[in-house]
Parts: sequence; structure tokens; C-alpha cells
Amino acid sequence: MINDFTFGRVLIIGDLLLDCYIHGSVDRISPEAPVPVLLRAKHSTVPGGAANVAMNAAALGCAVSLVGLVGQDTSAQELRQAIARQNTISLDHLVDDADWVTITKTRVLSGRQQIVRIDDEPSIIVPPVIQEKLIASALTALDAADVVVCSDYAKGVLSDEVLQAVIQAANLRGIPVVVDPKRKDLSAYKGAQLITPNRKELSSATGLPVGTDTEIHFAALAAQEQFGGDVLVTRSEEGMTLLERNGRMTHAHVPKSEVFDVSGAGDTVVATIAAMISAKADLQTAMVIATNAASIVVGKLGTATVSRAELSAALKSKIEKDGVIASLAEARSIIEAWRHHGARIVFTNGCFDLLHPGHIALIRAAAQEGDKLIVALNSDDSVRRLKGVERPLQDEQARATVMGALRDVDLVVIFDEDTPYETIAALKPDILVKGADYTEDQVVGGDVVKSYGGRVVLANLVSGRSTTSIVKKMKAD
Repeated sequence: MINDFTFGRVLIIGDLLLDCYIHGSVDRISPEAPVPVLLRAKHSTVPGGAANVAMNAAALGCAVSLVGLVGQDTSAQELRQAIARQNTISLDHLVDDADWVTITKTRVLSGRQQIVRIDDEPSIIVPPVIQEKLIASALTALDAADVVVCSDYAKGVLSDEVLQAVIQAANLRGIPVVVDPKRKDLSAYKGAQLITPNRKELSSATGLPVGTDTEIHFAALAAQEQFGGDVLVTRSEEGMTLLERNGRMTHAHVPKSEVFDVSGAGDTVVATIAAMISAKADLQTAMVIATNAASIVVGKLGTATVSRAELSAALKSKIEKDGVIASLAEARSIIEAWRHHGARIVFTNGCFDLLHPGHIALIRAAAQEGDKLIVALNSDDSVRRLKGVERPLQDEQARATVMGALRDVDLVVIFDEDTPYETIAALKPDILVKGADYTEDQVVGGDVVKSYGGRVVLANLVSGRSTTSIVKKMKAD
């Protein structure tokens, strides 16, 4: 699952915001004007914008270098203090300017209802000398980065000059760039691997409707023509759609959840995508995991983050399933979904004619090696060829039913060949488990698993336990 991924360092550059919340209660209308009177209870601040992306990436376990612009004001101090709550975020690359006003959004809430939002923003464009400082900071931080995020809130930090310098430098180093865009002209992001617009942003940039799957497909194609990379469209309650440069289009449905606040959900998505890319995950897996992260964060009030533990629990709940018997084609589809949720797939095989403690020990040992366990059973014809005409004692459906009922088994497939080699090649498990009575070079399919970075595990056996010995004892009795 998500805990099995090793995340790298993410460089995040963009517009830094301070989100302030004034909480209270309203029980009367002002006599001075027809407006509610808020009895103030508390005041809180959290990082917003690119700083919220950094907080989300850090909450998932990434090391983060944050590049952005702050003023020399009280809001800047509060923002630094709020970010410092995550000790894996480096603030060494922030740029401060006495003429800059740290962007602050103050929301006034009664319970969960937002009454008004007050924005403090600078009235100046980022001057060239500050842009050069931002570029220098980004290039310094880039030396240790595994992935770059450009978090564009259209507040001035990601100018054409800054974007071009950062993306070109990342491309020269072979570092992927992910952009959360706000531009109406997406060509400004040329050279990025991926952009993550929502429907409104995609429509604004392409001038095309985005109401249906077909419309989103054509709009995403138009976006690709502008900047040349992959497009991940966030679609609120309809999930996400990914259009890759190879033309493949995939969709991830959003898990059902109660929505309290969508502010910052896009930050959670881009942070999760970047984290998964830093762990060398494919974009489809990254999309599925980001969809689950977004469904968690919208259930929280205000700008918020999703922890690694929360995401892990959500992902596990989505793939929990009792043992089932599946065809090879069905198994491939099920396993693909599990993989996109971050699960490590374990495989073991055997005839499992009469289930005994030795079998149980093998199954338990295999299950402990990963997240989902597949057991491949020899068909009746396969068993007869291996064991003789008197075997199996139980037919394949009976053996599969018993095996599927075991708590540690997630999926059962039946193969008709003498060995599971073709089944292993088709399912591509991450870990292949056999008993320690084999050597690693004797394990059928071990070469296949190791060819794509998987591993072979030899599990200790329970001595004196085998179906053959049980059958001999029965005959003797």
C-alpha cells in the first residue's frame, strides 16, 4: 500500500498564501445594517497556495524544498511558523521582499458556514530583480529534487521568465515537472510532464466545453497541443480523467464522501501526484491514489492536509474483498485495480488437495510478504498429470472454494498447465512465494518475477506435513 512507497524530495515553487480563519457564532442581525453579528471564538492560520501543496507533500512523507515570495510583515512570520510545523519542509529557499505584501485570505465562519472572505494582496508586479532571486533559489534547490511542482495561483511568482528557467533546468536534469495551472495560454508550461487543471481551468484555456467525457477528451487534446505533456483533469464529484501523450485515456471515480469544503483540494491532488511520481509510480496509479486523497480532504473544514496514515486506511478499505475465484482475465483486471491503489501483489501456487497445517503455514507466510495474496491452483487435469489418476481427492472447484475461504487469501485462480509459469507471466506478481524445500533457481516463474524487479521468497515449511503422507496413512488405516 501507500506505506510501501519510498517518496523522494519534491521542489515546490509558486504563490505562497496564508489562510486565516475567524470562527464564531451568529445569533442576531446588526441593528446598524442587515448583516450578521459574529461573536468571535477563535482565530487560526494555515499555509495556503503553494505552501499548502508543500504541507500535503510533507504529510505524505516527502522531503520538500519550498520556493516562493513573502513580504517582511506579520503575515510572513505567521506563514513561516505555520509551515515549520512540518519539519521536513525546508524554508531555506524562500525569498522575502520589503515591498511585497504576503498574500493573506481571511475567512469568517459561523460553524461550518463561511460568511465572508477578506483578501490582502500586493498591488505590484514581481520586479525582475526578485524574479532572478526566485530563479536562483529554485535552481539551487533543484540539485536535490526528484520532482518539481509549479503551483500557479496567478499571483505573480510564476512569471514567464521564472517558469521557463525552472522547467528548462529541470528538463536538462531529467526531473519531471508537474504544474497546477491558472494560465489561459497553456503554452507557458511547455516542457512540463503533466498539468492538473480542473474543468473550469481546462475550458478557459481551450475555449471548449467540458461537460461530458467526450468533450473533456477533446479539450484535453487541445491542451496537449498547447504544452505537449500529459493532462490530468480534476472533475469534482465525477473523479479525474487522465490523457497521456500516447493517447491512452483513463478515468478514476471518486470515492463517496461527505463534502464540507473544497478549498485546497487541488493542492492535495498535485501534492499526491508529485509524491507518487517521486516514488516512480505510473501516472494511472498516481491518479487513483490522488483521487482517494482528494475525497478525504474535502471532508475537512478549511485548507487541510491528508496524512499518510489516513490515505493508507482509505486505500485499504477500497480493496478489501473476501477470497474470490476468478478467471485469468478477471484476475488481471482485479490485480490492476489493486496495483493502482498501491498494493503489493503476492503469488503462491500448488495443488492444495487436502488442506493441512503445512499449507496454512505457507499461506500465512506468503500473505505477510505483501498486501494482496493470489493463490494459483492446479486444475484437476493438471493434478492428474502430476500426481496420478487417483488424484485429486477433491475437485478443483471444491479446492478453490476452501482456499478462497481462508482469511489470508484474496484471489484464487485455476491453471491447467503443468506449471504456473504462464499464469505468473500474465499476472506479474511483485513477490513469488514457494516452500523452502525449493532453491530459488528451482522456483518456476522466478526468472519472470525478477526480470521486472520482483523477488522470490522461500517460506519455511512445517515438517512431516504433506497431502501424500496423509493419503498413505489413510490407506494404511
